Amino acid sequence: MKLNVWALEPFYGGSHKYFLEGMVRRSDHNIVPFTLPGRNWQWRMQGGAISLAMQVRAYMEAGIAGSADSDEMGSLVKGAGLRSSPDLLFVTDMLDLPVFLALAGRQIAGIPVVMYFHKNQLTYPMPPNIKRDMSYGMKNITSALAAQSLLFNSNYHREEFLTAVEELLPLMPDEVPEGVVATLAAKAKVLPVGRDLQRLDDAWEQSQSDVLAGRWGDPANGPLIVWNQHWEWGKGPEEMLAAAVELKVRGLPFRLAMAGSQYSELSSEFMWYKEILGDRIVQWGKVLGVMDYGSLLWAADVVVSTARHEFFGASVVEAIYCGCRPVLPARLSYPEIIPGEAHEQVLYEKGELLSKLECALANPQAWSEDWQRTWVARCDWATLVQRYDKEMLRCWKESGRTR
Repeated sequence: MKLNVWALEPFYGGSHKYFLEGMVRRSDHNIVPFTLPGRNWQWRMQGGAISLAMQVRAYMEAGIAGSADSDEMGSLVKGAGLRSSPDLLFVTDMLDLPVFLALAGRQIAGIPVVMYFHKNQLTYPMPPNIKRDMSYGMKNITSALAAQSLLFNSNYHREEFLTAVEELLPLMPDEVPEGVVATLAAKAKVLPVGRDLQRLDDAWEQSQSDVLAGRWGDPANGPLIVWNQHWEWGKGPEEMLAAAVELKVRGLPFRLAMAGSQYSELSSEFMWYKEILGDRIVQWGKVLGVMDYGSLLWAADVVVSTARHEFFGASVVEAIYCGCRPVLPARLSYPEIIPGEAHEQVLYEKGELLSKLECALANPQAWSEDWQRTWVARCDWATLVQRYDKEMLRCWKESGRTR
């Protein structure tokens, strides 16, 4: 049975954008996206619900999508038999759901909601000396209470969120509602972030040509390490760079691609690391374009995470799929991604980063790439979308609504 689903994304950029695009393309349901540009995240959480409610009302009144990216996303919508109101709403964690439901109009009242948590504002890491604004975390809580189904990208994320709610509510001065954590836990499930991993296969031949042309440095200069997460405090890029400097001091041959997204100007500390590492660095900054990004991942030998915090780890999943031997913290979401039999070789405890890196550089192909690819195959939209579709259908059926 195909549902008519309206997907609401207040922050249509980066991983949120890739996620929604993949779900729209792959789902058997008819999904209409309503989006806002991926910038100014605080304002998206404060005012995005108002803008999206206006988009939805315009869509119902005029029969046309009001999406900020409607031309781009409109080509993805299957669209057969779309109704003036949806069967189900699929929303993400940056939407203030109660505000949206209050403003979207009577036709939306009672529509079941699936809410997907890419991240949450109760536990998202804050840089030193920055105080957390708990109002954003409260929006996550009230939105989760208003939704019928909650999906988290990892069990680590689910448990961390529920624990944070349990610790926060007793700090309130009075009128603390009972049973909130139990209510949220009862409707909270885990579904990995869908990624179009198979699209990376198309970059394999280009990667071979790029390697021969020396685009990613000379393989004779050692294995290629890739660090492909965001340049932000929670991902710990300075720890990766410090480890690379120590590897250089020890005389180990390697190349380094610091290929994460950058949202602000890098500090003088990072530029000092870049100068010290010199020609060991073969890529500095995000690689634009799927083919070029895939080329780098296929060419790389080792992928490293130095994250202080990670809700899932989509970039690492992509690198693992392309055969990069992972070196990851033995905490956060990573133990869920890596099978138990590989934990000892892949995951590092505090103080073990350098030793694990040395082992990986000495033997980057310690096991079969085919076996390694099975670790993350469950995250490919080709198979994962069926689980999303079933969850949306289950939520709709349990709501008791009929067409």
